[in-house]
Amino acid sequence: MTDRSDPSGRSSADYSRRLSVADETLGKTRLLAEQCRTCIFRPGNPMFLGPGRLRQLVDGARADGGYIICHETLPYAESPVPPAICRGFADRYSTWQLQVIGRLWGFVEVSPPNPAP
Repeated sequence: MTDRSDPSGRSSADYSRRLSVADETLGKTRLLAEQCRTCIFRPGNPMFLGPGRLRQLVDGARADGGYIICHETLPYAESPVPPAICRGFADRYSTWQLQVIGRLWGFVEVSPPNPAP
Protein backbone atom coordinates (compact mmCIF):
# COMPACT_ATOMS: atom_id res chain seq x y z
CA MET A 1 0.00 0.00 0.00
CA THR A 2 1.29 3.45 -0.88
CA ASP A 3 1.29 6.24 1.66
CA ARG A 4 -0.56 9.06 -0.10
CA SER A 5 1.05 11.71 2.11
CA ASP A 6 4.44 10.89 0.57
CA PRO A 7 4.85 12.53 -2.85
CA SER A 8 7.51 9.99 -3.86
CA GLY A 9 4.97 7.17 -3.65
CA ARG A 10 7.10 5.10 -1.27
CA SER A 11 5.26 3.02 1.28
CA SER A 12 5.50 3.89 4.95
CA ALA A 13 7.05 0.44 5.48
CA ASP A 14 10.01 1.51 3.29
CA TYR A 15 10.73 4.37 5.69
CA SER A 16 10.19 2.48 8.93
CA ARG A 17 13.00 0.06 8.07
CA ARG A 18 15.62 2.73 7.44
CA LEU A 19 14.45 5.95 9.09
CA SER A 20 16.69 6.75 12.04
CA VAL A 21 17.28 9.85 14.13
CA ALA A 22 20.60 8.47 15.39
CA ASP A 23 23.87 10.22 14.68
CA GLU A 24 26.05 7.14 14.56
CA THR A 25 29.29 9.14 14.51
CA LEU A 26 28.52 10.96 17.77
CA GLY A 27 26.45 8.19 19.35
CA LYS A 28 23.66 10.65 20.06
CA THR A 29 20.14 11.33 18.80
CA ARG A 30 19.41 14.24 16.45
CA LEU A 31 17.00 16.84 17.82
CA LEU A 32 16.19 20.07 16.01
CA ALA A 33 17.77 23.05 17.77
CA GLU A 34 14.58 25.04 17.18
CA GLN A 35 11.21 24.56 15.56
CA CYS A 36 11.25 24.48 11.77
CA ARG A 37 9.48 27.23 9.85
CA THR A 38 6.36 25.11 9.29
CA CYS A 39 6.37 23.18 12.57
CA ILE A 40 3.06 21.51 13.26
CA PHE A 41 3.19 23.06 16.74
CA ARG A 42 3.45 26.67 15.51
CA PRO A 43 0.37 28.85 15.92
CA GLY A 44 -1.76 29.33 12.86
CA ASN A 45 -1.46 25.78 11.49
CA PRO A 46 1.27 26.49 8.88
CA MET A 47 1.07 22.86 7.66
CA PHE A 48 -2.67 23.15 7.02
CA LEU A 49 -3.40 20.02 9.02
CA GLY A 50 -6.97 18.82 8.93
CA PRO A 51 -9.15 19.07 12.04
CA GLY A 52 -7.89 16.71 14.72
CA ARG A 53 -4.78 15.64 12.80
CA LEU A 54 -2.29 17.22 15.22
CA ARG A 55 -4.03 15.53 18.14
CA GLN A 56 -3.89 12.22 16.24
CA LEU A 57 -0.14 12.57 15.62
CA VAL A 58 0.57 13.50 19.24
CA ASP A 59 -1.66 10.76 20.64
CA GLY A 60 0.04 8.17 18.42
CA ALA A 61 3.53 9.23 19.44
CA ARG A 62 2.65 9.36 23.13
CA ALA A 63 0.84 6.01 23.03
CA ASP A 64 4.01 4.41 21.70
CA GLY A 65 6.11 6.34 24.23
CA GLY A 66 7.98 7.76 21.26
CA TYR A 67 8.34 11.03 19.42
CA ILE A 68 7.53 12.81 16.17
CA ILE A 69 10.17 13.22 13.48
CA CYS A 70 10.22 16.69 11.91
CA HIS A 71 8.46 16.58 8.54
CA GLU A 72 11.12 18.83 6.99
CA THR A 73 13.78 16.21 7.74
CA LEU A 74 11.90 13.25 6.25
CA PRO A 75 13.42 11.66 3.12
CA TYR A 76 10.63 12.81 0.79
CA ALA A 77 11.39 16.43 1.76
CA GLU A 78 14.85 16.04 0.18
CA SER A 79 16.35 17.78 3.18
CA PRO A 80 20.09 18.25 3.63
CA VAL A 81 19.41 17.54 7.33
CA PRO A 82 18.94 13.85 8.17
CA PRO A 83 15.83 12.83 10.14
CA ALA A 84 15.63 14.58 13.51
CA ILE A 85 13.15 14.71 16.37
CA CYS A 86 10.65 17.57 16.11
CA ARG A 87 11.61 20.34 18.54
CA GLY A 88 7.99 21.35 18.98
CA PHE A 89 7.11 17.86 20.19
CA ALA A 90 10.17 17.48 22.43
CA ASP A 91 9.53 20.84 24.11
CA ARG A 92 5.95 19.92 24.94
CA TYR A 93 6.00 16.21 25.77
CA SER A 94 8.26 13.97 27.80
CA THR A 95 7.88 10.36 26.68
CA TRP A 96 9.77 7.42 28.10
CA GLN A 97 11.85 7.10 24.91
CA LEU A 98 12.93 10.74 25.05
CA GLN A 99 13.82 10.34 28.73
CA VAL A 100 15.90 7.20 28.08
CA ILE A 101 17.66 8.79 25.10
CA GLY A 102 18.45 11.89 27.16
CA ARG A 103 19.83 9.91 30.08
CA LEU A 104 21.81 7.25 28.22
CA TRP A 105 23.08 8.89 25.05
CA GLY A 106 22.00 12.50 24.97
CA PHE A 107 20.99 14.64 22.04
CA VAL A 108 22.89 16.48 19.38
CA GLU A 109 21.03 19.61 18.30
CA VAL A 110 20.88 20.24 14.57
CA SER A 111 19.61 23.33 12.78
CA PRO A 112 16.34 22.90 10.90
CA PRO A 113 16.62 22.85 7.11
CA ASN A 114 14.37 25.91 6.84
CA PRO A 115 14.63 27.92 10.07
CA ALA A 116 11.99 30.46 10.95
CA PRO A 117 12.85 34.06 10.05
